[in-house]
Amino acid sequence: MSPLYQISDSPTSVNKKYFSRREIIPSQNSNVWQIQSGSVRTMTYLDDGTIVTLGIWGAGDIVGGALSAIEPHIIECLSAVEVIAMPLDRQNKMVEAFAAHVEQAEELMVIRSYRTVDSMLLKLLGWLSKRFGRTVENGQLIDLRLTNQDVAEILCSTRVTVSRVLTQFEEQGIIQRLPIHRIVLCNCEILHRAS
Repeated sequence: MSPLYQISDSPTSVNKKYFSRREIIPSQNSNVWQIQSGSVRTMTYLDDGTIVTLGIWGAGDIVGGALSAIEPHIIECLSAVEVIAMPLDRQNKMVEAFAAHVEQAEELMVIRSYRTVDSMLLKLLGWLSKRFGRTVENGQLIDLRLTNQDVAEILCSTRVTVSRVLTQFEEQGIIQRLPIHRIVLCNCEILHRAS
């Protein structure tokens, strides 16, 4: 089995970097950082400034913007940290698959971090339309058969609350519900705000 990351067997001291507690490690798309000692947290923030922790990482772990689609992607040192910069071979199919899984988990984590079910649901609909939607005459069709219970479980909410908010969205013209649990996200302005 080929390794997940294509890494040089003998990292040089040129690639080693040192960071102090609370310092921000640059999050680049072409490199990842392997933590040699210390600990970091990866995080982002919502539109309202709320900080969302995406993970806590320690010695041996690999972090970096190349593994995330979340913007901004911040790597903050929780202690003094020693890292090695490594180029990431994005041509490797396993790396692509791994990065896609991490990106999806982070995006859902951020969506669930909003304070109200209305905001979470709107962000989730925008995300679903971006990933699974197709353009139809009156908006973006989310052609997934997700029940209200499925959506409630994704958002850590209740079916009753999700049903109420979906009804409100329908009354406001944000969505149109179709048979077999399909939804059209109608309002393009809302769609762009949600993504």
